[in-house]
Amino acid sequence: MEGLIMDYPLTTNTILEYGNSVYHHKKIVTYLPDRTRHEYSFGDLYRRCKKLANALTHKLGIAKGDMVGTFAWNHGPHVELYYSISGIGAVCQTINIRLSSNQIEYIINNSEDKVIFVDATLVPLLERIAPLLETVQHFILLNAPKDFVTTLPNTLHYEELLADQSEDFNWPKLNENDACGMCYTSGTTGLPKGVLYSHRSTFLHASTIMSPNAGNFSNRDTVLLIVPQFHVMAWGFPYLCLLSGSNMVLPSSNLQPDDLIKILIEEKVTKANGVPTIWLGVYHAMKLNPPKEKLVLQEYLVGGSALPKSLIEGFEKDFGIKGVQAWGMTETSPLGTVSRIQPKHEHLSENEKMEIRAKQGIAFPGVELRIVTDDGALAPTDGKTMGELHVKGAWTLSSYFKTNNNESFSEDGWFKTGDVCTIDEDGYMEIKDRTKDLIKSGGEWISSVALESALMAHPKVREAAVIAIPDEKWVEKPLALIVLVDNKGEVSMEELIEFLSRDFVKYQIPKDYIFINEVPKTSVGKFDKKEIRRLFAAGELGSN
Repeated sequence: MEGLIMDYPLTTNTILEYGNSVYHHKKIVTYLPDRTRHEYSFGDLYRRCKKLANALTHKLGIAKGDMVGTFAWNHGPHVELYYSISGIGAVCQTINIRLSSNQIEYIINNSEDKVIFVDATLVPLLERIAPLLETVQHFILLNAPKDFVTTLPNTLHYEELLADQSEDFNWPKLNENDACGMCYTSGTTGLPKGVLYSHRSTFLHASTIMSPNAGNFSNRDTVLLIVPQFHVMAWGFPYLCLLSGSNMVLPSSNLQPDDLIKILIEEKVTKANGVPTIWLGVYHAMKLNPPKEKLVLQEYLVGGSALPKSLIEGFEKDFGIKGVQAWGMTETSPLGTVSRIQPKHEHLSENEKMEIRAKQGIAFPGVELRIVTDDGALAPTDGKTMGELHVKGAWTLSSYFKTNNNESFSEDGWFKTGDVCTIDEDGYMEIKDRTKDLIKSGGEWISSVALESALMAHPKVREAAVIAIPDEKWVEKPLALIVLVDNKGEVSMEELIEFLSRDFVKYQIPKDYIFINEVPKTSVGKFDKKEIRRLFAAGELGSN
């Protein structure tokens, strides 16, 4: 027997209609690449989305199921594309602008994009590969002056595309399980793989992330979206902002620490997101040159890689700003866990509370986690037994796009993340490392993530990355790459070893250190261990 409830599809159109109906007065602020500020309302967004829907349908010939690519920074028109493309039943395929030309070419041809919307500042990246793109019929220029010159074929200016379109458009009835967006993995271990999101998964993800035990967003918030819109749909924030009534602030390419601090102050931002490297930069800039005006920022949500405990402590102690650790992947839409203190933890010491907050946290409703050991057994939830993290849930992929990927799933259908983790008795998950980044020295496992977090707690160290290198006696041993604060001052190897000896036993502590100016990073700001290993093997990292 089925329940007697209306069939009410959970679609991105539902989100847009709700945002316009209840929060039409809330604002979207964009800082364009030239640093000019543009502001308009959710109501303006709604009307422009209708115009864009008409243009997509009647001017560009986009139909249900077609792929439409975006190659753009975070700004208002990019949000319009999110809603209008999926609103007509097509798929918004956000292309990572920081991938290599070969990877971008592969992604566009693999997804079969019919149209690509591209920011003027990014046009040169597409001009190089335009002749190799097999399915693209039009390039639409975003934020481009009228006299903009490009070699891209079949170009139109975005505002001209919208200019003569009606604001009257009836959204088609869509199935909530229809595809609405797609993002490709960063391809650090092979060709990028497409993850195809549904309307339902997008709606449920955004609804859950805004809840109090998760991101805790409301109509009292102004949110800065630092996470790129080309990376897992900006973690779903363009959707949750309309659902929660949070003002939305978009920085486009203004991502340097001083730019972000200025935006945080001017827009009175209360919540923000971003990867740890972004917040490390902001923290050190604020320490070096403390803002004259106090930030009203309450907390920043971090994912992508582990948030060092030292950064959580530093931001809170020095500026009263709370760091919130989350975890997710492109394959999980992306957010799957968050770490917040519960009332049962209030009796703990501040250090014990910080240990919990530095974990990746508990699963959101709609997400399940388990740990599987090397022998295929389920690990106990004791916070000690390590194994690979498996996940399933309402917004976890069931298959990659156009890819035979049985090796990515367990026999009973769970997605195998490749993260080595523990889960404690309260359900708090902690990532110990990626499977490929664990160091096995003399038969004992060493976590590169734990060493990195500890090293970055040293007052003279800004960034630290740890990899395994060959060793005749122990097979492998850890090597630490160190970036000093502002690339100034000195710290000896002996000082770092002594510093680490407080938390690690002798065999776990690196004896080899290389001081560099910057840690190589992936397209989404994570430490690029693959590139670090390549540079080391080629002898290009310098001497220790």
